[in-house]
Amino acid sequence: MLTLPITLAVLFAALLHAAWNALVKRGADPLVELALVTLGASVIALPLLPLVPVPPAAAWPFLLASVLIHVGYYATLVGTYRHADLSVGYPLMRGSAPLLVTLAGVLFFGEHPAPATWVGIVLICGGVLSLGLAGFDWRHSRVSTHWALANAFIIALYTLVDAAGVRAAEAPQSYVVWLFVLDALPFPILILALKRRELSAYARRFWLRGLFSGALSAAAYGVVLWAMTRAPVAAVAALRETSVIFAALIGAWLLKEGHIARRLVGAATVAAGVIALKI
Repeated sequence: MLTLPITLAVLFAALLHAAWNALVKRGADPLVELALVTLGASVIALPLLPLVPVPPAAAWPFLLASVLIHVGYYATLVGTYRHADLSVGYPLMRGSAPLLVTLAGVLFFGEHPAPATWVGIVLICGGVLSLGLAGFDWRHSRVSTHWALANAFIIALYTLVDAAGVRAAEAPQSYVVWLFVLDALPFPILILALKRRELSAYARRFWLRGLFSGALSAAAYGVVLWAMTRAPVAAVAALRETSVIFAALIGAWLLKEGHIARRLVGAATVAAGVIALKI
């Protein structure tokens, strides 16, 4: 059941997620910036390893699969931010995923959302997509759309894998800590091989921001995975996408991407979806 404490926790995670994505978008090179975020999350999680149990054997296939899937997530995230504003690309990426997660949750987890939950999920997705379409230029945004939709598919995929993995792990904190430690292996190593000089120079200059962004990333996803052990996956996945409200406001006000009025309408639709989830 999606209780008030779980709802507030997921909303806080949504704010954290929007914040670290804004930092990646604002960076000089999203590829190097994202590698630094991944390393930062691992550095934050590493001291916690002795404090959590090793995940049981049943959780490891999901854990390793998630680490590999996240490489694709990072690649498509970079592609999206290289071709779209934060307030356009972010909602398109996040808005399509909850519906995919909901349908898969019915098929793989046997979850059958109540009618009000379905209404909430649809409203949130519709509001999210309307936020992304504000200021969207169909003639010049095909490339960013392809990247964003590919990212949405991968978000749905790793959400389902991690939802199953964190339940198999029995201790959510164990799965989360090990995930972020292992997540620093494939993607940053790949970027180090491709852009050793750029990554080294960037890390020396912005290592503190990398740690901060990494901490935001780890905390945001950790809270969401914890919530998925206590509430339906589809409802948590939809509620998490309220992060687009924060991303839209950050993009419009701080990054000067405009379209405040239309984004507020989309934000109101998302808020209505949140209320429907709580009915």
